[in-house]
Amino acid sequence: MGTEIVITGMGATTPLGGTVPELWEGMLSLRSGVRALAGFDPSLPVHIAGRLAVEPELAMQPVQARRLDRSQQAAVIAAREAWADAGAPEVDGDRLAVVIGTGIGGVETLLAQDDILEAAGSRRVSPRTVPMLMANAAAAQLSIEYGARAAAMAPASACASGAEAIVHAARLIECDEADIVIAGGAEAAITPLTIAGFAQIGALSKAQGDPEAASRPFDAGRTGFVLGEGAGVVVLERAEHARARRARTRAALSGYGVTADAFHITGTDPEGIGQIKAIRKALRRAGIDGGDIQHVNAHATGTHVGDISEALAVREALGEDVAVTAPKGALGHLVGAAGAVEAILTALTLESGIIPPTRNLDHLDPAIDLDVVAGAPRQARVEAAVSNSFGFGGHNVSLLLTRA
Repeated sequence: MGTEIVITGMGATTPLGGTVPELWEGMLSLRSGVRALAGFDPSLPVHIAGRLAVEPELAMQPVQARRLDRSQQAAVIAAREAWADAGAPEVDGDRLAVVIGTGIGGVETLLAQDDILEAAGSRRVSPRTVPMLMANAAAAQLSIEYGARAAAMAPASACASGAEAIVHAARLIECDEADIVIAGGAEAAITPLTIAGFAQIGALSKAQGDPEAASRPFDAGRTGFVLGEGAGVVVLERAEHARARRARTRAALSGYGVTADAFHITGTDPEGIGQIKAIRKALRRAGIDGGDIQHVNAHATGTHVGDISEALAVREALGEDVAVTAPKGALGHLVGAAGAVEAILTALTLESGIIPPTRNLDHLDPAIDLDVVAGAPRQARVEAAVSNSFGFGGHNVSLLLTRA
């Protein structure tokens, strides 16, 4: 890219922990954030999910927590960690922007207020309903909190939303609209309705037994994804701006690619054509070849066709020697937050020289012709890595990160 962009701060709240260090420790130790759901309708076909390890409302003032949907609470918690990690930079608000993506938005609020409407009438519906359910609320809230006046944006691209938010943030910096952007994704959509809806299209794992063993990306015995919740936020910054304030850089965003399959509203192109193009766009933007990529953080949700199509795309675009990991085995699928959380994991791999293992990969599907890291973390000096995010509707985003 013509404009050098770096990550100077990272924050996350996930099923593995309420901070980035807890997320990283959980990934390296092969912990699982997937648990049995208590109190849900027993007639539902699925009773497991990746709930947040730390309740976000406990990490903020009660008054603010009551005014935010759970997904917005998670975004605020992750953003505060990221901003502190970046050194709480002093920046003109006209040069600071926020981009927070979500796949579904404030669905908990929507469903709860609909129940109140049905039971008690319209006068009992909260006046905060709309600002708590709207998809742009997290971005707006953070814009207010940090005085970010350059832009407040909210891409909604299903499971690619968090990664696409990072792309939009990079473009704001490239176009000289901002020097710093708070960017990422948030989701909290573990409700009976969303579980039933995902289950009806055959996307969710209905595996019985140990909940921690249900999410099995790339494994021959995979049966679908496990719904999760969380938020991931990064602080992206113009490199010269970061150097001027002597900020620590965690990684560089050297390229990105965005495409659309134009194939199916929920299914992926089985040949991975759009995914291949997204990866190659990222390579071209970074000015490097596929053979220069040592690591891929795979989208790999644990669906049969989806995992195979991504494996074909990675092999076609990057070759057979790249080391791959699939975080959703431990986290479940965080939907709109997934791309941002997994970009953070990719940055940590670049920074630490450690590739996390893929949990629950006991028998690699013979159709997955990749070097998937499993069993234990792998020590490897990684100079360049790709983080993939693909969403319902055919949204494809590939982020290319390099060592700072």
